[in-house]
Amino acid sequence: MIRESLTPRANWQEQFEALGFTYHSIDDLYWDERYAYRFTTAQIDTLEDATSELHQMALQAVEHVIAKERLAQFAIPQPFWALVEESWRDKEFSLYGRFDLSWNGQGAPKMLEYNADTPTGLVESSVAQWYWLQDVFPQADQFNSLHEKLIAQWQTLASNHQCKGLLHFACIGGHEEDEGNLAYLRDTAVQAGFATKQLAIENIGWDAQHAEFVDDHDSKIANLFKLYPWEWLCREAFAEHLLARPLRLVEPAWKMVLSNKAILPVLWELFPGHPNLLPAFFDAWRISGDFVKKPLYSREGENITIYAGGEVHHHPGQYGAEGYIYQAFAPQPKFDDGITPAYTSIGSWVVGDAPAGIGLREDVSLITKDTSRFIPHYFVD
Repeated sequence: MIRESLTPRANWQEQFEALGFTYHSIDDLYWDERYAYRFTTAQIDTLEDATSELHQMALQAVEHVIAKERLAQFAIPQPFWALVEESWRDKEFSLYGRFDLSWNGQGAPKMLEYNADTPTGLVESSVAQWYWLQDVFPQADQFNSLHEKLIAQWQTLASNHQCKGLLHFACIGGHEEDEGNLAYLRDTAVQAGFATKQLAIENIGWDAQHAEFVDDHDSKIANLFKLYPWEWLCREAFAEHLLARPLRLVEPAWKMVLSNKAILPVLWELFPGHPNLLPAFFDAWRISGDFVKKPLYSREGENITIYAGGEVHHHPGQYGAEGYIYQAFAPQPKFDDGITPAYTSIGSWVVGDAPAGIGLREDVSLITKDTSRFIPHYFVD
């Protein structure tokens, strides 16, 4: 795993905007092709194998949590416990997820967390870095089958899960990055044969007379992909209506378990000492050495605190009221060319149950935040 310095392509901005990747320069610098990460085929195999194994272990952890009635540890509102269990027992359709890994190319990749409900970074991980590869390293390869796998997984929804009718897509209105990711996912669904409609989550209403959710034109919503976290959704004013399951939701309710940081100590209980896991606990006193304090619910590094090397690193935010877990600290690899130092994390994608590619983000601090940069990658034999 080598970080290389490159010269950015001319007019890459215009190329990406034509692809719908309009937020490429959010916060002045997001997509950053001044650098690239080079892997070997063996390293990519290591990442793929680790991702596959971690996903299967995570599914076993969901089964354990539900079977042992441990949803209270996940701060999931009690009225939703039955919905989570029914969703899992019915094997409700799941589209995708993203593991965040710490790895420098040697040894075993370490799981930091599983973004299994509303992961973003799809456009850049899928089409953007693939176009970059064709222009810059056309003879090389890339761990990236996201586009094809997403289309195939939508087709699975249509065939195996008998999903018919209009498929709605919703996220917070006016959020450029979320809307870009949503539009991309909607496009893959269209390519899979679905009729679709995109709207803001704020424009979803409840028709009490017909006991159904409706869109901004009062059309019934029977199938909804929501780029909106379950922990927010089940605290909305209309949340009680979800309990009767009047519509199909993607991602399903059981993803409330998989996307929660409480899954980390459960994984360590079930698979202690596994090379891809870090020790994690619900109680701080059980951690020895450097560690990270993580809220059960947290996004973009908010309210995460790292205690390492006698120093404390903290990123403020709005999370933490539901509680915390404590995970052993795995330092992300640091690269420094004297111009732009970077701590690097690897986002490893899962579509359905299969590994589907990686995307790399860099941050100037140990905590990967919403101001991090996305760096493309390639691999060679």
